[in-house]
Amino acid sequence: MGPLYPRAHGLLDGKVTLVTAAAGAGIGYATARRCAEEGAVVVVSDRHERRLGEAAEALADLTGVKPLAVPCDVTSQEQVEALFEAVERRHGRLDVLVNNAGLGGTAELAAMTDEQWHAVIDVTLNGTMRCTRAALRRMTAQGTGVIVNNASVVGWRAQRGQAHYAAAKAGVMALTRCVALEAAGHGVRVNAVAPSLAVHPFLAKVTSEDVLAELTAREAFGRSAEPWEVANVIVFLASDYASYMTGEVVSVSSQHP
Repeated sequence: MGPLYPRAHGLLDGKVTLVTAAAGAGIGYATARRCAEEGAVVVVSDRHERRLGEAAEALADLTGVKPLAVPCDVTSQEQVEALFEAVERRHGRLDVLVNNAGLGGTAELAAMTDEQWHAVIDVTLNGTMRCTRAALRRMTAQGTGVIVNNASVVGWRAQRGQAHYAAAKAGVMALTRCVALEAAGHGVRVNAVAPSLAVHPFLAKVTSEDVLAELTAREAFGRSAEPWEVANVIVFLASDYASYMTGEVVSVSSQHP
């Protein structure tokens, strides 16, 4: 028997919550859904406009309210700034930012091109930095806020073909810890989650069965996480239940080093 989907408890009642890379079937959409179920006023963003629209419609069917949906490529500072300005215009504040945007890929370093390296770093690390910076400038002014970054256990452990992704996710972890110290005096908390394997249809489509089987075998429960199980931890970190937690990277796995 699989895990039971949780009941809502109003953990994010009224909190304006922005989730990046929230289209599709992965952790981003699962997080937007769980935040909405917990009472958040959700804003969703993604660079894929069609899928973003579909995600917004699905959330509207769930909650009865269509969320603000803003297309954004996090590699563009101009688009990032436009995203945060849109949130301000609609809601007047931002309480929670979930940095979910990331880009993967598999290539061993000797065969990796500069373009492959830079593409992963620019979305996964630089994109997280750009959105965090934009959020901090607003949250420090209002004296409150929470940022939750999506890292990965690959930022801790080695995996062949993942040098660019691992470097980016390790960077997200370091960014989280440093920014948490800078933001604490302004009433802003910054934490991260580090999932291992959360299988969804798109990941299953682009990953070989052998690789998925190998990664699943490393898991304590003998299965991959459901995307919403990772989202649950993000919701906790975004909520007032985590009011004294900052600068932490929380493993959503048994693979913390």
